[in-house]
Amino acid sequence: MSKNDKEFVKEITAMEVDFPQWYTDVILKTDLVDYSPVKGFMVIKPYGYAIWENIQNYLDKKFKETGHKNCYFPLLIPESLLKKEAEHVEGFAPEVAWVTHGGKEKLAERLCVRPTSETIICSMYAKWLKSYRELPYLYNQWCSVVRWEKSTRPFLRTSEFLWQEGHTLHETEEEAQEETLRILEIYREMAENLLAMPVITGRKSDKEKFAGAHATYTMEALMHDGKALQAGTSHNLGQHFTKAFEITFLDRNGDLQNPYHTSWGVSTRLIGGLIMVHGDNRGLVLPPRVAPIQVVIIPIAQHKEGVLDKAYELKKLLQDVGVRVELDDNENYSPGWKFNEYEMKGVPVRIEIGPRDIQNNQVMAVRRDTLEKQSISMDGLADSILNLLDTIHNDMLERARKHRDENTYYIEDFEDLKKKMTEKLGFAKAMWCGERECEDNLKAETGATIRCIPFKQEDLGDKCHFCGKKAKHMVYVAKAY
Repeated sequence: MSKNDKEFVKEITAMEVDFPQWYTDVILKTDLVDYSPVKGFMVIKPYGYAIWENIQNYLDKKFKETGHKNCYFPLLIPESLLKKEAEHVEGFAPEVAWVTHGGKEKLAERLCVRPTSETIICSMYAKWLKSYRELPYLYNQWCSVVRWEKSTRPFLRTSEFLWQEGHTLHETEEEAQEETLRILEIYREMAENLLAMPVITGRKSDKEKFAGAHATYTMEALMHDGKALQAGTSHNLGQHFTKAFEITFLDRNGDLQNPYHTSWGVSTRLIGGLIMVHGDNRGLVLPPRVAPIQVVIIPIAQHKEGVLDKAYELKKLLQDVGVRVELDDNENYSPGWKFNEYEMKGVPVRIEIGPRDIQNNQVMAVRRDTLEKQSISMDGLADSILNLLDTIHNDMLERARKHRDENTYYIEDFEDLKKKMTEKLGFAKAMWCGERECEDNLKAETGATIRCIPFKQEDLGDKCHFCGKKAKHMVYVAKAY
């Protein structure tokens, strides 16, 4: 190691030893986040924010392709608005942060810092909507929300987080349901096509649904440690909020009606999921399509004639075909230090180029996901790298799907579930009676919850695995973040 390598890559705790500490080591040592002076609030640093920007850009394009438009609603919400829908305010009350003073003066009415925007948005929709001819309202906003969490962990659960929240109004119940499921499918496709993260989609139980929703639909991913992560939700809100906020329109017969309402969102929690699905003991392993840097070029013996010129030529070649590429020609660090640094940061492909490579008209390419090395001809290099990036994405998706499937199991009864959950976490498939009391007991006895009632139902018997009553649904059960 060079004497200049004073800041050599620091050790990351092995995930098998302490998974939470591994996670913390990874997010801090790869410069994704830092802790702010306010407990529970994180600073997202440029490398971490670039991942969020790639998620945001991908989804924003999808939303606009399906007719949605972006707008922005205020951060502060009057308490009277929050109280208009009782179930909603009850669900969020423990997490609400309040503004009580403006300068030195006490406010006549408390203002809550938005935990979600249904109430403020509905108050505006009530002002705007007049006729069925204006429907549907297909609006989305990108913003942050504040939920005063007792226990926090960067990306996974923070007091402030970034997200998008769509809020749509529809003329009919059928159109609202179609919208709810359309958005869930956009989320599922994003998770798999951008993040290489396989998910299970389905409906939440009534206990787990969004406060005030008619029905909540979710996508659930399995992390490396066997815990589930709710990675995105889409809610059919029915007419709960439109009636509470007196949102009405004249229908085709000239009668006054309440529209049907949906809301949906994903957040920076996806980055936490990305880390825990793909990461390893060297650090991040980023899928190419979401990685801020897809390829890093490391010149070898860069002081020798022609090496840097060729490296910059290759950089431009890759940039011209849309690859996010960086060239590290910093002479203060050795190539070995750089190899470790970019492996820790999860850069999908490393290209090494030195005098011998130039002589042989080739480069050495190293995959981050498998650490495999291969020589690639400089002839047609751009196409070769594009194909390699696609191959890495597909391999990572299949690897994650294999891990999920290998950690998904059937149970014989409640005792079998309790036994298996002490041995190995993962998704348990089971039959459920649909009763809240049974669901409450499941959580009390195991710490696990019903993650979703999947769209793809399997017949695993006619009795509930948790209480023995007549079964209504096949469900996925897991401990979760």
